[in-house]
Formats: sequence, C-alpha cells, structure tokens
Amino acid sequence: MAAAKTPQGATGIGGAKGIKGSSRRNGTGRVRGSFRSVGRALHFPVTGPARGIRKATHAHGAGESGLGKLIELHGVNGAGDVMITVALASTVFFSVPTDEARGRVALYLAITMAPFTVLAPVIGPLLDRLPHGRRAAMAGAMLARALLALVLSGAVVTGSIEMYPAALGVLVSSKAYGVVRSAVVPRLLPPGFSLVKANSRVTLGGLLATGIAAPVAAGLQSLGPRWPLYGAFVIFIAGTFLSFTLPPKVDSAKGEDIALLAADEDHLHGPHRQPVKRPGLRTVGIAVTHALGANAGLRFLSGFLTFFLAFLLREHPLSGESAAVSLGIVVVSAGVGNALGTAVGAALRQRAPEIIIVTVVAFVLGIAITAAIFFGAFLVAVLAAVAGFAQALSKLCLDALIQRDVPEQVRTSAFARSETLLQVSWVFGGAVGIVMPLNGSLGLSVAAAIVAVGWLATVKGLLRSARHGSSPRARVA
Repeated sequence: MAAAKTPQGATGIGGAKGIKGSSRRNGTGRVRGSFRSVGRALHFPVTGPARGIRKATHAHGAGESGLGKLIELHGVNGAGDVMITVALASTVFFSVPTDEARGRVALYLAITMAPFTVLAPVIGPLLDRLPHGRRAAMAGAMLARALLALVLSGAVVTGSIEMYPAALGVLVSSKAYGVVRSAVVPRLLPPGFSLVKANSRVTLGGLLATGIAAPVAAGLQSLGPRWPLYGAFVIFIAGTFLSFTLPPKVDSAKGEDIALLAADEDHLHGPHRQPVKRPGLRTVGIAVTHALGANAGLRFLSGFLTFFLAFLLREHPLSGESAAVSLGIVVVSAGVGNALGTAVGAALRQRAPEIIIVTVVAFVLGIAITAAIFFGAFLVAVLAAVAGFAQALSKLCLDALIQRDVPEQVRTSAFARSETLLQVSWVFGGAVGIVMPLNGSLGLSVAAAIVAVGWLATVKGLLRSARHGSSPRARVA
C-alpha cells in the first residue's frame, strides 16, 4: 500500500507543481499575446495599407521585374511634387490680389520656366551620355529637390528672390526625373506586359499618391507656409534611398543608341545626311513624330488651361460658387479625366493607337469649340475633364507607338526626347495663358485654335500610318 501510494503521491505533487508552473506560463503567454494584439492593432493603420499597396504594385509579375518598385518611387515623386506645388501656389498666387498675382506668376514663369525651355532640350542628350547611372540620376533628382525644399522653406516666409532660382532647380530636377523614368520603364517590363500598360500603372500610382498627398499638403499649409516644404524634404529623402532599390538592370545600356526624331529618311539633317561607317542612329517612323505633334498640342492646351482658368475663375468664379470652390471643381475634373484616360489606355492596350489619338483630339476640339461658344460653368468643367482624359490617353498611345515603331536599341533615347518636347510645349502654353485677357469665350477660342492646329497638322500622317500598318520607314544612318 505504502509502495503504491508513494508513486501516486509523488505523481500528484509533481503534477500539481507542473500545473501551477503551466498556469504561470499560460498567464505570461496571455499577457504577451495581448501586447502583441495591441501592437498589431496600433500598427495596422500603417502596415495594412502598406501591404495592400505593395500587393497592388507588385501584381502580375511587376514585383519580380522591378516595375513595382518604380511605381512606388513614382508615387513618392508625385507626393513630394504636390507638397512643393501647394506651398508655392499659396505664396505666389493666393496670397495677393489678382492683378498682382498675374505679375508674380508671370515673373515666376519668366525666371523659372523660361530658362527651363533652354535647359530641357539638353536633358535628353545629357542623359544619353549617362546610361549606366540612371538610378543615381533619379536619386540625384530626388536629393536635389529635398535640399531645394529646405531653401524654399525660408524663401516663402521672407519672400526673397532666392525663391525663383530654387523653384527653377526644383522644376529642372522634376523633369529630369521624368525623362529618366520614361527611359527606365522599358527595362522593367514584366512578361506579357505592353509598354502602354506598364506606363499606365506607373502613372496611376503617381496620380493616387498625388491625390492622397494634396489634402495632407493643404493641412500642413494651414500650420504655416514652411510645413509643406518640410514634408517635401522628408518625402524626397525617402525617394533618394528608394531609387537605389530599383534593379541594377535599369543601368544597363546594352544595345542602346541615340534616336533622331525625324519622320522619315528624307528629313534627316545636319551631319546625319551622309551615311557613316558604323551604323548607330535610327529614325523613328512617321507615326511617332505625328503622334508626338498631336501630344504637344494637347500638352500646350494643358499648360494654357492651367494658367488661364486659374486667373479667370479667381476673378470670375463659376456661378454660385467661390473662387476657391471654382478652382477646385476644375482641378478635380481634370484629375478625374486624367485618371480615367490612364485606365482606358490600359484597357485598350495597343489597339490602333493612331486612330485613338485622332479621335480623342477631335473630341477635345469639339468640346473646346462648344465651351468657347456657350461659355459656362458646366462646359468649363467638362473641358477640363476631357482635356485631362485626352492628354493621358494620347500619351499612352504615343508610348505604344514608340514601343511598336522604334527599335529597342534607340527606344530609351526616343522617350527622353519626346518627354522633353512635351514639357516645353506645356511651358509655352502656360505663357500664353498668363498674357491672355480674362475673357472666357476669347480664351477658350484660342484653346480651340491651338488644338485645331495640332490636329490638322497630324491627322493625315496618323491616318496614313494606320492604313499602312506598323511598318515604319526607319533607316540606319
């Protein structure tokens, strides 16, 4: 009996101790689990959206190819740019009466964008000489804007003249980033992706980031004019490091050369008229140059409407609305149109890009003429939306034509030059918008004339290219 009880008692005592220790461990585990649950709940507002964004940007092979990282980088770029835009717009445009604001904006355009029209054509050829440093170039553009944001943070408070050269530096850095980004996209195409689909994803990423950052920038602006610029500094510093996370293959220049933007071999000029011993330069085909002309007309229209409507609606708001609300309606309409055009471009892929360009430009022309004749609040908003839609969709069609008609060896160079020309067109459009009298019908008549010239000059060549299919008359010179 004793022998039998001893093991039972020992077992009971040991079991009791084991249960007691187990309960302590379980209690500690429950406390730790509670802390982990609270931690996850606190982190979820950040980690949840971050995982969702990463899942969306890396879908369909974009993560493996590196395109997802470029989409995220472009989102950072858009968020930083809108922070600086809000700070400068509040200083140059909204803080003074309309007449004085026109003078300030004209001065801003003369000191910043006028020199940019001289510098922009140099950006493409310069980047052609730096094909092995595209990640560094993008990081440099981000870092330059971060440092210039700090310079601007002091200038916007004091109103010193250094604001203008700093703003010029921001503009040049932003456009340099845009040119390099266009050249990088072809290197990061996932399997089965067209160039237009890849560019639409990158563009949508930038638009979404801009839409999220804009109200944040407005909130920071309410704290003081410096705060959006501090926000831009932080964002661009993050972008500097993010640039180097792109795959090393974006720095590869294997098989690349320089593109000449000539419609056909009869339009070669300068030293390239005579054949050279070592082939290297290629023309790009008639469809690309005519599509580029149509896009330049739309980009001119965008710059014109940006400045003209900004002053017109400030002085003559839409019926029943304040100046701020009127501007907001036009900006939102343009943004929605731009996003819709990008989405439609991704759905259409590369189906008859010449026909699409001819159609959307004709549609914009019709809306512009209608808005000029029957000027009113509704038609102004419709014109802004249609112009944004057409600009986005036509640009994606231009991308598709470059992919189709330009040999891979010179495609990145063609992107650099086309992007530069489009940016310069926007600058000239903005200059015309500033000097125009604040008469709605007159201004929109000028806008319609701009679109008509671009459409009439390119429609014949685009239709001829569409009839003859995708066989450009490209030659090696």
